[in-house]
Amino acid sequence: MKVAISGASGFVGTHLAKAFQKKHWDIVPLTRSDFKLSDSEFAKKLTGANLVIHLAGATISRRWSESYKKELYASRIDTAKKIVKAMGLMTQKPKLFISTSAVGIYDGHGRYDEDHALYADDFLGRLAQDWEKAAHEAEKLGIRTVIFRFGIVLGHGGGILQQMILPFKLGLGGTIGSGKQPFTWVHINDQMRAYFYIIEHKNLKGVFNLMAPHPTTNYGLTKALGHVLHRPTFFTIPKFLLKLRFGSEAAEVFAGGQYVIPKRLSEAGFVFHYTTIKQALEELFDKE
Repeated sequence: MKVAISGASGFVGTHLAKAFQKKHWDIVPLTRSDFKLSDSEFAKKLTGANLVIHLAGATISRRWSESYKKELYASRIDTAKKIVKAMGLMTQKPKLFISTSAVGIYDGHGRYDEDHALYADDFLGRLAQDWEKAAHEAEKLGIRTVIFRFGIVLGHGGGILQQMILPFKLGLGGTIGSGKQPFTWVHINDQMRAYFYIIEHKNLKGVFNLMAPHPTTNYGLTKALGHVLHRPTFFTIPKFLLKLRFGSEAAEVFAGGQYVIPKRLSEAGFVFHYTTIKQALEELFDKE
């Protein structure tokens, strides 16, 4: 199996690459410099790929200036368009294209699945919708196309836990605001298993929410992390501190959340190993 991956050096991409290497699959990382190639040269990079995975995207965890918003957009949508265009130029096209989206596509005021949802009308919501629209163009090429909408990925080596772990170990952990906002998450091991499940089940296509079946809240995450690390969680982080750090628009996102469940994956027979936040964090920090 030959796999081309954009974002292979990122948090999720690194874990995926390791999982594929264990199966002795041939991995072709798609780098930033590759996306500067002509369409025909870029298509040559994909030659022989059975599977293309699009994970690339600049981090949202920084201040969103107008110029950085353009980078957030280009790193997701423009790259997706270039991948699809390149696949269209290939004589032997990939069998499967797996692109990425995020739970931020959903409105923050309801409980949703893939079939029953309201989409967010803010920057991240529109970003995710445009990202998915670009990826769906691969379907017109006759390529089986899957889009994973990620919950917040919990694992070592990156993601939100990497940012949270030090203050919590120092006893400075706490909730954001009221702590009542939903926190929709997925354990990195279940995320990896979901990729293999989609690859192996060739009848599956379309959009899949990729998050544990039982969302928690910011308070639930805070208390569970404090428990496994044996640290107090007395602090509350007011929204104005987030605004100072990230700006008003990003702060609203970080202080909010979405309640979303993985209806289509569950209906397809996929079984999550980590269904509660306590269970997931205990597995990740059982040696702490």
